[in-house]
Amino acid sequence: MLNLCAIGLAQAANSAFHEAPFFISPVLNTSIILKHSLRGNEQDMFVEKRTISTKVIVPFNTKDLTMGGRSLFVGQKHFRQVIEDVGNYKDAANLQRDIDVLCLLDALPSLDPFLVREQLDRTGIKPDACYFSLSSADQQRMAEYSSTEVQKLTMMATGGGGNNVSTQRMTKALLSNEVNELLDPFRVTLQLDPAQFGEGIYSWRGFLYYKWGLQEMWPRLVSVLHAMKALRPMGKLSAEEKAYLKHITDAIIIAVKSAHVAVRNTIAIYDDAYSGLIDRKDPKQFREFLLNAPALFVDLGEKMGAMSHIVSFWQYRFPDAAPRSIDAEDLVLIFQDFAQSMGLDTGGNFQQQEKMTA
Repeated sequence: MLNLCAIGLAQAANSAFHEAPFFISPVLNTSIILKHSLRGNEQDMFVEKRTISTKVIVPFNTKDLTMGGRSLFVGQKHFRQVIEDVGNYKDAANLQRDIDVLCLLDALPSLDPFLVREQLDRTGIKPDACYFSLSSADQQRMAEYSSTEVQKLTMMATGGGGNNVSTQRMTKALLSNEVNELLDPFRVTLQLDPAQFGEGIYSWRGFLYYKWGLQEMWPRLVSVLHAMKALRPMGKLSAEEKAYLKHITDAIIIAVKSAHVAVRNTIAIYDDAYSGLIDRKDPKQFREFLLNAPALFVDLGEKMGAMSHIVSFWQYRFPDAAPRSIDAEDLVLIFQDFAQSMGLDTGGNFQQQEKMTA
């Protein structure tokens, strides 16, 4: 979720929030954006059938969300006209810029702040850093995991005498949305100016975020892959249908395993650089890593987002302890969505695939 409404309330007094907005439209700039699993009655809002869309919620009252709001989907029928009406645009260039941002978000497998920031940056769109802060909920969930990593740094800085209090302070400073002066000695050690250090801390936070996310997600993803392989759709299937379902299931599993290896290999670059700082007392490698890390966020974020999408949608469609009943056409649609999120070519709809397999 990208909660621009909450960010707007928290950053109301921050001039940078207004000077470098996420969306040009003030209305959209206080919206709530999320990846949404489409319900049956929502499918008709699109020309082509899909299972996931990017939903934009515009609250009627940003200070009282219980009053509800207007919602729309990126790519729905008459999308441009809907956005123009909702955003109250007077300038066609501003309208197109915000549509471009929405389409970019729709193309991403997740809305994690590191992936979104890097992808926008690549297109020359640079909202203020306040839009890409970790939520307080993620900070709290990451704190315990990150403290183990940070403890190594505090022990090095204190000659092995780091305690829980100093580690907790360092962890809080690292995960906070602003660069704390507590980290300044670390900046001096890395020989970075304040601007470089701010970017470096953001990069470090990003890799901790992905390491933590992979540890949290992987056991659940393995369980989902087993469930995918075991699931049998309702009704009698032809030999061609059975062959296609096996083919696409195997392809997804192979792609997920490959993505997992790639993510671990990228994270290993961070681990090696951090080891150089802690174990070899050589800050140069870690300094270079921090400066170059944002370029790694796109591939990391896309792979992590695609794997996370498989887990979240499967758990939404087949909740624990609920019967797993589904017909073959719907199952193929889900598997094709998973395959596309993993970068695989599904080659069209179910009927086309059946003919190709035959």
